[in-house]
Amino acid sequence: MKLEWLKLTLGPLPNNVYLLGDSDSGESVVIDPSFESQAVLVQASKKQWHLRQVWLTHGHFDHMAGAWEIASAFDPVLPIGLHPEDKDWYGTGGGASQFGLSIAQPPTPSLHFEHGMQLSLAESLDPVVEVRWAPGHSAGHVMFYCESLGALFCGDVIFRGGIGRTDLVGGDLDTLLESIRTQVFSLPDETRLLPGHGPETTVGYEKAHNPFLRG
Repeated sequence: MKLEWLKLTLGPLPNNVYLLGDSDSGESVVIDPSFESQAVLVQASKKQWHLRQVWLTHGHFDHMAGAWEIASAFDPVLPIGLHPEDKDWYGTGGGASQFGLSIAQPPTPSLHFEHGMQLSLAESLDPVVEVRWAPGHSAGHVMFYCESLGALFCGDVIFRGGIGRTDLVGGDLDTLLESIRTQVFSLPDETRLLPGHGPETTVGYEKAHNPFLRG
């Protein structure tokens, strides 16, 4: 197995959308498909990767806006994964209407993420990712830790020098900070943090420099 990941920055916010694939088998998944999702399908085709699932870190609209287009581009429709605590966000368009936007409602999630769950890129392959539940930005926010790549796909939990907003329904600052300390800072300092927005960073850098988490 030869794992790789690719980042595409898409949409008006802008969002980091990730493709995680195995170049040996060609199996892959997409993490947090946003707007302009046709670019994801094009990139997967260029890599000769076969998309098998859609993994969502949480149910906010900018992280799921492209889920319908991508999932429905295949027959059968690709499975979509989400933590059950974010089903209300997901079922109401991810809150897009609050910002004067609308998205195509994707299919009902068929993968129900739980803390500690091991995920594979396809049924025939060994697990490559551990699900880490990290509420605070939203109640059902999860992250995907890939030990073999030394990388954490962390959504909107933590950014370079910042943290996710906590003023939306289901958000809570103390909960978010605790999630970061237990689910992010427990990883090796060299772990690469791949956030939903902005540049990547590392666990060690954020321990030393993130103003929300020092002291």
